Amino acid sequence: MKFVDEATIRVEAGKGGDGCLSFRREKYIPFGGPDGGNGGDGGSVFLVGDENINTLADFRFTRKFNAQSGQAGSGRNCTGKSGEDLYLKVPLGTVVNEADTEEVIGEVLQHQQVLRVAQGGRHGVGNTVFKSSTNRAPRQFTKGTPGEIRQLRLELKVLADVGLLGLPNAGKSTLIRAVSSARPKVADYPFTTLYPNLGVVRIEADRSFVIADIPGIIEGAAEGAGLGIQFLKHLSRTRLLLHIIDVAPPDESDPAKAFSIIENEIKQYSDEMMQYERWLVLNKVDLLPEAEREAHCQQIIDAIGWQGPVYRLSALTSEGTQQLCFDIMEFVERQREAACANESEQQNDA
Repeated sequence: MKFVDEATIRVEAGKGGDGCLSFRREKYIPFGGPDGGNGGDGGSVFLVGDENINTLADFRFTRKFNAQSGQAGSGRNCTGKSGEDLYLKVPLGTVVNEADTEEVIGEVLQHQQVLRVAQGGRHGVGNTVFKSSTNRAPRQFTKGTPGEIRQLRLELKVLADVGLLGLPNAGKSTLIRAVSSARPKVADYPFTTLYPNLGVVRIEADRSFVIADIPGIIEGAAEGAGLGIQFLKHLSRTRLLLHIIDVAPPDESDPAKAFSIIENEIKQYSDEMMQYERWLVLNKVDLLPEAEREAHCQQIIDAIGWQGPVYRLSALTSEGTQQLCFDIMEFVERQREAACANESEQQNDA
């Protein structure tokens, strides 16, 4: 299925049912008093997180969604039936914005999480409500209020523990194929990856993390060039970024320059992302003579002035990928434990 990460939809909650103007009229009871019932509430529109969905493709063709309106009240104090709520399933990581004002309404991050995006109209009341000792035959009643109508922009930011950075053809898709069951397209030309791919890396039965491969970034991406900038937002939720560098590019370009291009685009896109934990991955070492590998890799490290963790591997042959995955798993588990501890502290303080 084609990956769709943005969609604009129109949601309309149901109108509240009108109250009823009615008087009791039965044999031998010509003036029985008011018996108009209330209307029913209009249905609301909700978004529901579903872990089995990974795209907004369902909203590409159907863009208008209406909840059911409430029924009007009737005589004999009969209350109208409330309209049914409408529940729309969305993938985890969906950010909901008001299309006109760009106001963020909320985010759907957990399975079965419910987010109300349009409130149903309130019911009208029948004339029975207005009965009093001084107003014994009221003719007042109220109409139901209209439901909310909203133009929403849904934006999907994939939920991944690890994100891959790199120029086109750096080997990101090959790496995700090597360490997970994901099968993104791999070829020897740029921009083979057109949509984000997610892969689950399973270390043990109960130990795993999610890795995201996005389209390659090119120079000028922060100004809209290429494809990568459209998906940089997907990396905003990751715990760790892996910066993939091709140590032996076929065009004999400088790997240090490739690093600088990505570095500059990230800086222009987000200062916050520059503070994320990043590891350097020198890929395609199998293309270098074994006697020259270490010296060549060290030359690249020195040229870019890298101070963080460095991994030398070949995604194609899986050389060095196992150790990388083990280290990532330990890092992710530490991050998860820290997040749980912070959440517990916040709950205790509250």
